[in-house]
Amino acid sequence: MAKKQKCVCPSMPAWMNTYADMVTLLLTFFVLLFSMSSLSPGKFQQVVVGLTLALSGNPPSVLTGGQTMSEEALISSKPGVYQELLRISEEYKGKVTIEERDEGILITLTNFKIFETGSARLTAEAKEIIEKLGAIILEHTSNIIEVRGYADDRPTTPDSIYPSNWHLSSARASSVVNFMLTELKQKRYALRYAEIRSGLFDIDYFYSPDRFVPIGKGDVDVNKELKSIKANYDYDMSKLQKDYESGKISIEEYQRRRTELTQKYYKDVEQTRAKYRKIEIVIKRETKGY
Repeated sequence: MAKKQKCVCPSMPAWMNTYADMVTLLLTFFVLLFSMSSLSPGKFQQVVVGLTLALSGNPPSVLTGGQTMSEEALISSKPGVYQELLRISEEYKGKVTIEERDEGILITLTNFKIFETGSARLTAEAKEIIEKLGAIILEHTSNIIEVRGYADDRPTTPDSIYPSNWHLSSARASSVVNFMLTELKQKRYALRYAEIRSGLFDIDYFYSPDRFVPIGKGDVDVNKELKSIKANYDYDMSKLQKDYESGKISIEEYQRRRTELTQKYYKDVEQTRAKYRKIEIVIKRETKGY
């Protein structure tokens, strides 16, 4: 009996494997494009930057491109950015503090002249610091930015354009926001002109007024602290008066301690007032919606 001959089937050409891989990758790419059909310009920009970096062979940096895709707090999604903020805080030690809170990242500017007296006009030093902080905060996140302005307990002068400390504190918060959206934006436009023209950076997306919430805190917080300081001062003075009247201390001791308490009171008042000559910038956990 003749043996059955084995069927030798022709093998698939080698190029077919490569072709099949290419078709699969193209299909995946077009599915990706379809899934982003309603994506915001800022998120599309991230994809463009990511593809550009990948094809150029350059490793991405924590400060490259635009916002984070995550809606987590800045420190969680981009710790490199948080480290850069800490570096600026160290550079302006005592003037800039960074603190992580449940609401987001709190940046406090204090212990230097931020505004002209009784005014919402930013000083040159304040603009320099806000410029450095703002470029990092705005260009590497899409978070809502809350800016809080304050005023101390002293009423505005009769010739002031601000009827009250509420108006003054609100104007100060708005002044910081306006600086970021005008002067800072213009400077960054000039510095990143090539990226903007090539479509790698959408400056209007990151410097959008929708991101900002200016808030005037007035003199409520400072008055609470000053009221507590005055209550402690009155208690100490009352106790001192009783000690003198009961003969526990001499007239000389009474006068000396009375002077010390009064000096301490005025010192505490000035320190408290100085503490509220500040601006707070909060990088909220929520992001700008579209």
